[in-house]
Amino acid sequence: MHTPTALHASQAAGELHQYTVIDVRTPGEYASGHLPGAHNIPLDHLSAALPALTKAADRSRLLMVCASGNRSVTACEQLAAAGIPAATLTGGTTAWTRHGHPVHREDATRAGWSMERQVRFAAGSLVVAGLALGTRYRPARWLSAVVGSGLVYSAVTDTCGMAALLARLPANRPRATDLDATLDALGR
Repeated sequence: MHTPTALHASQAAGELHQYTVIDVRTPGEYASGHLPGAHNIPLDHLSAALPALTKAADRSRLLMVCASGNRSVTACEQLAAAGIPAATLTGGTTAWTRHGHPVHREDATRAGWSMERQVRFAAGSLVVAGLALGTRYRPARWLSAVVGSGLVYSAVTDTCGMAALLARLPANRPRATDLDATLDALGR
């Protein structure tokens, strides 16, 4: 099993040409800005991409990237379990842009919301709905309690069930043709 290497933004910027960059965020997040040359393989599609990633790792080192670094660490762990070495970008694209490094944005695509922003919106909306409905129908306030409890659990375990659900929305799913093209490019 391989231990993932963690690269800081300034270090990765100087060595980016040595890596095949894999962005494991949702397609909407990827379209909002990604490292130059990055390929988009959402985290929940990583297992299907293992053959292509194995071939890519034979040609160059892999650098896994997400928004904050959490999903890319998970991706590195999954790859390590499959015997594929990979590095992670510490702090993700957030740290990358904070250090002034360029990102590429899709011209024809409207920038999507980050998964964190989607979760905040959904959780906040559910809490407000639970409180508003609770003024007429008291049991509806339990919705707010359940969402609040879920957020606490999410923070304690560093997982997010709501993000997993939101990732299944059409705007957060890759088009099959896009994912196939990415896997073809990596498999060559």
